[in-house]
Amino acid sequence: MRLSTKGRYAVTAMMHLAIHDRYGPVTLAEISQCQGISLSYLEQLFAKLRKRALVEGVRGPGGGYRLSRSPDQVTVADIISAVDERLDATRCCGNENCQGGRRCLTHELWTDLSRQIFTFLEGITLAQFVERPAVCEVVHRQNNRRRDRSSERFIAPALM
Repeated sequence: MRLSTKGRYAVTAMMHLAIHDRYGPVTLAEISQCQGISLSYLEQLFAKLRKRALVEGVRGPGGGYRLSRSPDQVTVADIISAVDERLDATRCCGNENCQGGRRCLTHELWTDLSRQIFTFLEGITLAQFVERPAVCEVVHRQNNRRRDRSSERFIAPALM
């Protein structure tokens, strides 16, 4: 079983929103630049996230996207499900036709694994994940890099 780019990027983008939630709406361009995700891909993902009421758009100057629920009410499983990602370790997508149209010998094992993975991801909220020390380190690094880039933009014209 492998989680696709769609699921990974959706979780990453939602984490970005959760981290910056207290500062107001976040543009997709900012997420794209900071997280290295294509803007057009983010637009597709956010259409699905909006449809599932996980995010809401804010129009006008200073607009962008924000979480439509508190970060402690959004699980990683919610996000992955919203972008139509299946967490299925079976070869047959749960259809029990993996061996000549019938259930294979290890079908139950892979079904149980799929349930365990979903249960694990259902137990992790954005709020819990944001508080992890390793996540805080990455946020700090990204914020420093963003500050460095913005100061370069303002300093460069003065040098010319």
